Amino acid sequence: MPQADKQSSYNFIDLFAGAGGLSEGFLQAGFRPVAHVEMNEYAAKTLETRSAYYFLKNTDNLALYKKYLSGKISRDEFMKQIPASVTKTVINETLSDESLPSVFKTIDGIMKIRGIEKIDVIVGGPPCQAYSLVGRAQSSHMEVPMKDDPRNYLYKLYARFLKKYQPRMFVFENVTGIESAQGGTIWKNLQKYLRRVGYKIECREQNAQTFGVLQNRRRIIIVGWFKNSGLTYPDFVEKKSGAVVNDLFTDLPELHPGESNNTYSKKKPSRYVIEAGIRTKDDVLTLQNCRPNIERDIKIYERAIELWNDGHKRLNYNDLPEELKTHKNRHSFTDRFKVVEGDEHCCHTILAHLSKDGHYFIHPDIRQHRSITVREAARIQSFPDSYYFEGPRTSQFVQIGNAVPPLMARGIAEGIFAQLYGEDADEQQ
Repeated sequence: MPQADKQSSYNFIDLFAGAGGLSEGFLQAGFRPVAHVEMNEYAAKTLETRSAYYFLKNTDNLALYKKYLSGKISRDEFMKQIPASVTKTVINETLSDESLPSVFKTIDGIMKIRGIEKIDVIVGGPPCQAYSLVGRAQSSHMEVPMKDDPRNYLYKLYARFLKKYQPRMFVFENVTGIESAQGGTIWKNLQKYLRRVGYKIECREQNAQTFGVLQNRRRIIIVGWFKNSGLTYPDFVEKKSGAVVNDLFTDLPELHPGESNNTYSKKKPSRYVIEAGIRTKDDVLTLQNCRPNIERDIKIYERAIELWNDGHKRLNYNDLPEELKTHKNRHSFTDRFKVVEGDEHCCHTILAHLSKDGHYFIHPDIRQHRSITVREAARIQSFPDSYYFEGPRTSQFVQIGNAVPPLMARGIAEGIFAQLYGEDADEQQ
């Protein structure tokens, strides 16, 4: 069997799927999705829209998708033309002991209808706020202390999926803080649970920038495989783009606070944007709209950009004139205004906090003196321009900030494919 055909015969289930960053990478690498399980309504709608995109792409009918993105038809009108078999692969459900039987039944039904006898890969990572270092720093201000957060134990549900479907390999993604959460107890128990259901596992820290993403984003990637299978943790291929972050913005229209413009500029897209698959000649630009800002914030943004342009200096909140200060806390978060590093090979980590305000993600062009748009955040995360995020802008920012960069996910998927294909080749000899 040719390698391309073999690769497209591998399937996967995505748990805690979010907006689908991991799924997108595996899809780009040729894997076929069986189901995406996601609790958030807006993220689930984003997954449905992306599933519709791939259906229309495979049936040579992307004109319908463009009509939707261009606002010529409503989402209801658009989705009515997509087969239910496509959208039903997205399971909008909160995973729990109570919901698991229903979710299993739905996935079993999908497998039966499509004639799928086995699952090759399970991917996903439980919501990471309960493990993150930032989350723990804010725990004292929460109604439910971080140590009592039920999300700490969602890995047990992940293990039950492994036990039921017995995929040949799995990918468990999470923040680096998971290793030290609750003094390391959660980390030890998580590994124990994953091993208990029959898998050998290995954990390594990976950085999105080594996969060609223009972002410094460190994550723990656990890979598991059946014991005595001969499989192992993939050696992911490092990719160096040579690009800088500003290359992501070249062909996007200039905006000022509160403006919106979904027409590409006349400037040519950078080579990086083309080679990374972020933009194609057929794309429709969406989500290029930015927050309004009061005059005080604009003045602070301009100061922050001037400092960055003057030898990469960062703005310290305490150095601002008194008339520009509004926060009483002058001791922590003094770097709350931060410019995206446009002239560097990678920028700081895109966070879901973008939904609160854009102060930590200021566009590097001083003429625009604003925070980045949803589309710009998506590009930094390496999402294609054809990827549409459903819901209000706050939800779109959360979806993007919580996602695995698709370019990183694709590199992981290619590594997983190499392992599976190598094992199958050995068995055929």
